[in-house]
Amino acid sequence: MKSARCLFLLATACLGAQAPLQTSSPAANATAERLRAEAFRTHGAYADLAWLCDHIGARLSGSPQLDQAIDWAQARLKAAGLTNVHAEPAMVPHWVRGHESAELLSPAPQRVNLLGLGGSVGTPEGGLTADVVVVGSFDELDKLGEAVKGKIVLFDVPFKGYGHTVVYRHDGASRAAKYGAAAALVRSVGPVSLDTPHTGAMDYDPAYPKIPTAAVTIEASTQMRRMQARGERIRMKLEMGAKTLPDAPSANVVAEIRGTEKPDEVVILSGHLDSWDVGQGAQDDGAGTVTAMEAARLIQTLGLKPRRTIRVVLWTNEENGLRGGKAYRDAHRAELGQIIAAFETDSGSERIKAFSLDLSKATPETKAGALTSLKKLGAVEPFGAIDLRLGGSGADVSPMVAEGVPGIGVGHAATHYFDIHHTQADTFDKVDQDDLAFNAAALASFAYALAQSDVRFN
Repeated sequence: MKSARCLFLLATACLGAQAPLQTSSPAANATAERLRAEAFRTHGAYADLAWLCDHIGARLSGSPQLDQAIDWAQARLKAAGLTNVHAEPAMVPHWVRGHESAELLSPAPQRVNLLGLGGSVGTPEGGLTADVVVVGSFDELDKLGEAVKGKIVLFDVPFKGYGHTVVYRHDGASRAAKYGAAAALVRSVGPVSLDTPHTGAMDYDPAYPKIPTAAVTIEASTQMRRMQARGERIRMKLEMGAKTLPDAPSANVVAEIRGTEKPDEVVILSGHLDSWDVGQGAQDDGAGTVTAMEAARLIQTLGLKPRRTIRVVLWTNEENGLRGGKAYRDAHRAELGQIIAAFETDSGSERIKAFSLDLSKATPETKAGALTSLKKLGAVEPFGAIDLRLGGSGADVSPMVAEGVPGIGVGHAATHYFDIHHTQADTFDKVDQDDLAFNAAALASFAYALAQSDVRFN
C-alpha cells in the first residue's frame, strides 16, 4: 500500500532459487530444534491468532477494536513472562467507511459489490449518478482528457504484481479528478476474486479536487469493460458515506527479554496490530503479530538468556499512515545506533522462505560483507532451505531503516496472500497451524542467534 511495503512485497511474493546456507554450529542447531519442538507442541501462535480474529476481528486505526487489540497484546506478553511491557503513544488517522453501495442503472439494473478506499471522501448526500468510462491505463485516461468530465472513471487494470498495479488504487482518484471526473473506481488489486473487492489506502494530490473512490471486484470491472466494448452506455448510482474524523490516540505495544551482557543493544521482532476494517486481519497482519509474540515467548519459555535485548514491537497504523513506525523512530532516536536489526513480518502466514537484509545507507561493499555475516550466524539450518539475501525489510521499520538501522524483512511463500489481501476473505480459517509454528520457531532461532552474537551490519 505504501512504496516501502509495495517494493518489499513485490520482491518477496515470488521467491526464486534459494542459496545454500552456511552450516550452523551443533549448539545453534540444538537450540533451533528445541524452539521448533516447543512451537509445534503448543501451537501458541495459532491459538493467539484465533482469539484475536474471533474476539476482536478487524482493527482499523482509530477504532475501538484496535484499542482492544492493544490491551490484549499487552496482557498476552505479560503472561508470557516478558518484561517492560507497555504501550507507547501515537496519534493515528481515523477514517470511517460509513454506508456504501453501487448500482448499475444501465444497460441492465444490477448491484455492484465495492469497497471504498481508505481515506476517500464520501459522495454528496443521496449519492451521485453518472456514466462510467472504462480505461486500462493512465495513458488511456490522458488521451481522453476532459471527455471524462462529470463521469465515473473505472481503471480496469489486470494484476501484474502488487507494486506494479497498486499505483492505480493509490493515485487513480486524483488522476481522474484532473480532468473533472465525478468519481473514480479501480479494479481490485489482486489476481483472483470470488466477488470480493479489495480495499486499501489511497492518496489525494492537493492540486486537484477530492472525489469519491472505491474498488470494485474483478468480475464487475471486466463486465463493465465488456459493456463498453459493445458500445453500451454504462450508468451507475454510487453512494459512499466515508469521512475522516480528527486523529485519534493509539499506541505501539512494546515488550522485552532483557539482554544479559549487552542490554542496550537491541534486536527488534515486529508485526502490525492494525488491519483494514474488513475481514479479520488474519493474514495482514495478525499472523505477523502473533509470530513476533510467539517467537519471544518460545525464547522466554525455554529459559534462553540472550546477550542482547530482544524487543517485541507491535505497530499501530501501518495500513493508512505509518504513524506507529514514525512515532517509534522519533521516540527512540537516541538509541537508533544501538538497534542491531529490526525484523518485520508482514506478508502472511505461509512458511518463511527468506530473510532479507536492508541497509539503506551502506556501500555495496559493506552490504556484501554484512550479508556474509548474516549467513555465518546459521541457526536456521533445521528449517530447511531459507534464503538469506539483500533486499527490502518492511513498511513499519522503514522510518528507522532510512536513518541507518539495519532492517530484516521476513519473506513468506505468499502463494495465496494477494488472493485475499485487504478483502472480507482475510479470515482465520485460511491459516495453517503448522506454518505458524514453523515461522515462530524460525524467527526465534534466527533472532536469538543474532542476539547472542557480536555481529553488526554497519
